[in-house]
Amino acid sequence: MKNRMSERSRRLCLAFVLFAFAVTASAQAYPHKPIKLINPWTPAGPAELLARIIGVRLQESLGQPFVIENKPGANGTIGATFVAKSAPDGYTILFSHVGPMAISPAVVKQMPYDTLKDFEPITQVAAGALVLLVRNDIPANNLKELVAYGKANQGKMSCGSVGPASTSHLACELFHMLGGVSTIHVPYKGSAPVITDMLGGQISISFLNIAGVKPQLDAKQIRAVAVTTLRRSAVLPDLPAMNESMPGFEVNSWYGMMAPAGTPKEIVQLLQRETANALRLPDVVDRLKQFGLDPVGNTPEEHAAQLRADLERWGKVARAAKIKID
Repeated sequence: MKNRMSERSRRLCLAFVLFAFAVTASAQAYPHKPIKLINPWTPAGPAELLARIIGVRLQESLGQPFVIENKPGANGTIGATFVAKSAPDGYTILFSHVGPMAISPAVVKQMPYDTLKDFEPITQVAAGALVLLVRNDIPANNLKELVAYGKANQGKMSCGSVGPASTSHLACELFHMLGGVSTIHVPYKGSAPVITDMLGGQISISFLNIAGVKPQLDAKQIRAVAVTTLRRSAVLPDLPAMNESMPGFEVNSWYGMMAPAGTPKEIVQLLQRETANALRLPDVVDRLKQFGLDPVGNTPEEHAAQLRADLERWGKVARAAKIKID
């Protein structure tokens, strides 16, 4: 009888130890293994380069590797869908962008995810202003003069974009709505041909990424009128924001970080805090400026508010301009 009791005690003790080990393992401090940072764009592009800059700093502060996985396709929605369907444990994070998160829902008929329901916003990493460019021979040195010129030449100016439903296309349409100016939208496959045709006199205006047109601006081959973020960009601090004279105008080609819905709040807050800290480092700030970006690092609540505002804005623009993609 004594031996039986001893054996039973040993089993109970072993069960208790195993249970305690399981509880300890499940409560192990986050992160305790590598974190996948999903880039929904093509390899070696600006999104991946930016994700690597942030990933290296997070690896240093959190002590676990941030592994960049590229899952491009369908304007970023393939990578976003992968994250939306991933376990909400903090080990699969989307390096997000305004395109798949706010523009695609406005122009694509059937989306595989709901931006507001299927994701937990972590932070907006960087604000990406576009710059409103004007061909040198157009007599407009500021936004007010450009609007006046456009109204006097309704339907005669052309607005070049990097493609249908791109941020540069939607910026053209928002300019129509808020400025009361009608232009002809001319879509291209990328910014280089837009710049070429603007220099050649075929395109009147365009909205393009700051970094992509900096050489032409420095050489005074084209004229910059304003930036499209709500506030001025640190990259071109002397250039006014369009919002200053055209209230409500905002086109922010931002990058951010988002987790699957249901990710624990403490994990979201930790990732936001460490990302914000990384974005204050001088070398990170300098690298972002090279991409024409301004560091942000706002709270999950602030990033969620930006998402809601963008979804509403681009929904209105897409309906007004009848932009739809199958």
